Amino acid sequence: MLSVRRDRGQATVEFALALPLVALLVLGVVQLVVVARDQLAVELAAREGARAAAVAAAPESAASTAAERVGLAPIDVSVSESDGHVTVTVRHRSATDVPLIGLAIGDVEVAATVTMRREPP
Repeated sequence: MLSVRRDRGQATVEFALALPLVALLVLGVVQLVVVARDQLAVELAAREGARAAAVAAAPESAASTAAERVGLAPIDVSVSESDGHVTVTVRHRSATDVPLIGLAIGDVEVAATVTMRREPP
């Protein structure tokens, strides 16, 4: 009967010791998902920008307009042309706003580059 009383509260103590680690792990996973979402959005913006630049007479403005329609802000769009191809690079700084994790790793820059052949207008 005495051993039962000594074991009371053991689960509570173990839970209290493990909870901060589990919470930190969950916050890390949430931040990873946020950065992955931003990477996918940047890749979509680069594809949209490259497609618009490939068929437009003014590729720089067409690429910027198409990339901004993705809805990710702020983005940096650069366009280069060479040998009948257009290359669009989109960069975005993904803010790490998740508590504790954001303080530890800082903002992450995500980028994507897409090259397409120019089509006659």
